[in-house]
Amino acid sequence: MVEEAEYFVDRVLHNVAHGRFERSLSGLTAFAALVTTAEIYFEHYRASFGNKWMWSPIVVTPPVVVAGVGGVFSKRWAKRWLPATAAIYAANGLLGEYFHARGVARRPVAGGCTTTTSRWGPPSPRPA
Repeated sequence: MVEEAEYFVDRVLHNVAHGRFERSLSGLTAFAALVTTAEIYFEHYRASFGNKWMWSPIVVTPPVVVAGVGGVFSKRWAKRWLPATAAIYAANGLLGEYFHARGVARRPVAGGCTTTTSRWGPPSPRPA
């Protein structure tokens, strides 16, 4: 049992040292960006893309996916392009948080009940 644990730890450290872990994370980033953007697309579609900024997560995703897939096959892509595109993707997420918070703040409070406003306003990641 101890020998198996030692082998597992050695193997993990070897994979991290030789970039296999990094390649796996690059692929996982590409996959996660696709799944997240699909969910965002369907939610913004429900809102009829009423604000032009609703298209921004859809627009910034393809470079992240390309960089993530490129990072699986190339260390240069993983080191240069993936962090840059992921930073743009994260900044766009923060911009979305701002717009959603602003949308909740603009909704009139129904009968003084803020839980109703947060329920009927744009969705935010916090629980209602």
